Amino acid sequence: MNVATITTAAAAITTVGLAGLCTYATLSAQSQLFGRVLIAPRNPNEIALTYDDGPNDIVTERLLDVLASHNARATFFLIGNYARQRPQIVRAIAASGHLIGNHTMTHPWLAWQSSTRIREELATCNAVLEDTIGGAVRFFRPPHGARRPAVFHIARELNLTPVQWNVLPKDWEPDTPQNIADRTIRSISRNQQQKRSSNIVLHDGGQAGLGQPRLPTVEATDLLLQKYSRDTAIKFVTIDSWVQ
Repeated sequence: MNVATITTAAAAITTVGLAGLCTYATLSAQSQLFGRVLIAPRNPNEIALTYDDGPNDIVTERLLDVLASHNARATFFLIGNYARQRPQIVRAIAASGHLIGNHTMTHPWLAWQSSTRIREELATCNAVLEDTIGGAVRFFRPPHGARRPAVFHIARELNLTPVQWNVLPKDWEPDTPQNIADRTIRSISRNQQQKRSSNIVLHDGGQAGLGQPRLPTVEATDLLLQKYSRDTAIKFVTIDSWVQ
């Protein structure tokens, strides 16, 4: 193999390696390469239930009832377009003592958007949410977890803290409540073995539109709360308690 061939091969390997690193930084939930994201502290007894893609008719209201029956607080990352259409549900979430976060206005893959579009998605969603609840919104979760440096820069300008996760039960796929709960429990156990808190992503809505069938998630939430309420050491928290 001559020098030119070796050089070409090395360049190709480097390119592939950089592409893989960029993909990891963009899409891996726990990557910090493009900027700091809030995931979970080192406290295995704390669990954060978080819900994406709401508000959603019927489902979110039933979820609020389940959470109230267990005296548990959660974090809701809401899509601004749905919040604008269902402000009464947003106000019910806030009135129940839950934390509300920004999940963009229309749920795009932010990593592939222009800086203008990123700013519009975050700023407009924040305006809708803050106008609805009459309070500040300080946390956001990028749809699909996708981000790039511009996302972090704009988030800092808007005083928004990016939030990811370390438990993803894939409850958007059709499944039984018990299976969703079982996958979640396995992930919580893994985090506890690693001395980590659990930041769980569940879904009370869906990006396809209002009226998504998420009642299995509500039932799975009830199963999780029943299980962990028997352990007095476990505490359900909202993600703002993890910010010093």
